[in-house]
Amino acid sequence: MAKAKQDPNYKIIAENRRARYDYAIADDLECGIALMGSEVKSLRLNSANIAESYAGVDDGELWLVNSYIAKYDRAKTFGHEERRRRKLLVSKRELARLWSETQRKGMTLVPMVMYFNHRGIAKLKIGIAKGKKNHDKRADDAKRDWGRQKQRLLRHRD
Repeated sequence: MAKAKQDPNYKIIAENRRARYDYAIADDLECGIALMGSEVKSLRLNSANIAESYAGVDDGELWLVNSYIAKYDRAKTFGHEERRRRKLLVSKRELARLWSETQRKGMTLVPMVMYFNHRGIAKLKIGIAKGKKNHDKRADDAKRDWGRQKQRLLRHRD
């Protein structure tokens, strides 16, 4: 990861910060996105949001639903819809695994990070997750707070 941060092409576009809070993420997967030219230009300006979006398998294809990419001002006639469904590019084996996880095991596909990789290609990291209940969230909060308190005590002890 340190190498990627030094690379000038690597750039995070959008991040779903609530994903790890609302879901217990079992596994993650990097996939490509089929985009129009005006969408790529808009993403280069950091104008995207994946917080309310989700991914799903439909008719043997993986789709990103309800993601927002702002309109690109200079693309007058060949613009794009801001909240259209976008096709995600994965191999057939990965698609079959994602379908079985969502249909049989009741998991959800949550978009976590949208970024440009080291080659300058837009990628999306999706997590295979199970929704957390309120008591699970409270337990995680208590565990995090106890870790902070422990660090404070150790710091003041020295």
